[in-house]
Amino acid sequence: MRRSYQTRKLARHSRRPAELLLVPMIDIFTVLVTFLLMTAVFSRTVILQINMPASQTQFKEPPPGLQLEVIVRKDGMQVADRNSGPLAPLPNKADGYDYDGLTDYLKRVKQKFPEKTDASILLEHDTPYDILVQVMDHVRVFEVSQGLNTVQAELFPDISIGDAPATDASVAGGPAASAPATNQVKQP
Repeated sequence: MRRSYQTRKLARHSRRPAELLLVPMIDIFTVLVTFLLMTAVFSRTVILQINMPASQTQFKEPPPGLQLEVIVRKDGMQVADRNSGPLAPLPNKADGYDYDGLTDYLKRVKQKFPEKTDASILLEHDTPYDILVQVMDHVRVFEVSQGLNTVQAELFPDISIGDAPATDASVAGGPAASAPATNQVKQP
């Protein structure tokens, strides 16, 4: 007896439920994970530790030696010693701050004080963040060419950040003490 096509088809489908094939699915996931890992963009995040001044500081007798400060103002930078005062003024160039002059001067300071690792960066209150980062980079390290490679050498990696001291003009009530002209609006 021959069975009809319809009964054979019905018997084939009612025989057993379909199986889930795991091996091809594992193969697909393996290829997918490999592809995603190879095409992912990895970025390197650098975290710097910054020593902020304490909110309540008490006067302590400073130890003998250099207390390096880099003061950043609108008209330029100044390298100073907290104890003895200004060491080197670095006026702005036509294209902005003199970062190369800062690095050159700090190299000379590092030669005289090789064990010194800390420095303070003092900023005016309206200094842009980008300038702070650039000054920090130039105070921390400098680049040296060794053959075909460029290597970073350490200057003063332990950085503290603070407010720049008031200028003489702002203490005397000069133009620095008044509001900037860009913030003033004349009413007719």
